Amino acid sequence: MATVYTCFTTDVIHEGHLNIIHEAKKLGDVVVGVLSDESMIRFNRFPSVDFETRIKIVKDIPEVSKVVIQDDIHYDKVIEELHPDYVIHGDNWLEGPMRAIRDRAEKLLSAYGGKIVDVPYTRNENVMITDSRIRERLAMPEYRRKRLRQLIDLCPVVKTIEVHSGLTGLIAEKTIVENDGELDQFDAMWISSLCDSTAKGKPDIELVDMTSRFRTIDDVMEVTTKPIIFDGDTGGLTEHFVYTVRTLERMGVSAVIIEDKTGLKKNSLFGTEVVQTQDTIENFCEKIRSGKKVQLTDDFMIIARIESLILEQGMDDALTRARAYVEAGADGIMIHSRKKDPAEILEFCDKFRAEDKDTPIVVVPTSFNSITESELASHGVNIVIYANQLTRSAFPAMEQTAKDILKHHRALEVDERLMPIKQIISLIDEL
Repeated sequence: MATVYTCFTTDVIHEGHLNIIHEAKKLGDVVVGVLSDESMIRFNRFPSVDFETRIKIVKDIPEVSKVVIQDDIHYDKVIEELHPDYVIHGDNWLEGPMRAIRDRAEKLLSAYGGKIVDVPYTRNENVMITDSRIRERLAMPEYRRKRLRQLIDLCPVVKTIEVHSGLTGLIAEKTIVENDGELDQFDAMWISSLCDSTAKGKPDIELVDMTSRFRTIDDVMEVTTKPIIFDGDTGGLTEHFVYTVRTLERMGVSAVIIEDKTGLKKNSLFGTEVVQTQDTIENFCEKIRSGKKVQLTDDFMIIARIESLILEQGMDDALTRARAYVEAGADGIMIHSRKKDPAEILEFCDKFRAEDKDTPIVVVPTSFNSITESELASHGVNIVIYANQLTRSAFPAMEQTAKDILKHHRALEVDERLMPIKQIISLIDEL
């Protein structure tokens, strides 16, 4: 009999998957691949059940003859090893970024006469409800909160983008690109104090209170599933910080990053141009310890941001603080610089990694933006945060549109550079 192959990237088998299996069975023996956790994350979503459970779900389908592990979103290895006569898939991969996967598989199959079978995608109320429930489960605090730690273990580098609203959260959640046959997307979201304040038209001096900032988190969480890293500025008074930790953990936030400065906040990119006071190691360590004591789970992370390089206190001071903060219980170290050359960041990473192989390192390549994620990962970086690019790209576009409408007394001249409103609202899922 002919061999028919399909691959599933799901936690729940619904009638759409069963329809593909039924169609496959008409053609021959059905072999189903289960995408590995690492590849599933890169493909479209984080699994909400463990890998062994996902394998068992597929094995329990009567028409399935064999289950294999697919280690990559592409079918190269499977096609090489199985030489299937057919690869069958829903026709949703005929367009968008997934088209690259189909084209690559088709080329490999055609080399020996194999064929692709595109099955009409099942779109009905039951399937929509099932897909909605999967998204809702992924958005639940107990699933979302632990996801950052899991990503650090699974990904070469956790790519994180700034969001400041439900709409920017959807952009972070749903943007997938195909590049040289590979699919890529953001892994996590950063709720920046700067961008949150700017979106509200307020200065970045911790003027926007935590209640308002928690509302931003709610807006983002309501429409997304990816883990959130929260910009906690200095953390405030230790007595206040412990309540912030409890609230963030309860909401399902994965991590808070606090910086070792005191007094009225000044943006780090101003460096020594404005008066900025670095906290003592003792005080900041006590803040970290107090935050860790009130945690109720092991999932939540407190990451210590070191300002020594920003404030020109030197590499030795940065490393001394890193050691102390880790000893105090910090779950990660963020090292920051406002230089365009990443040399001092890489020097810190190399020296820190020489003595600490495990503690996650976070960087924010805003000034030193020429370096790539893979280069940073090669120096031991685990999380890369693009901390304000969505805000900075939106403002000039909106300002220019406003100017042009005033100039021409109509909207015709700006229309060609505007996204259709229908395309924007298509990001928003309906229940």
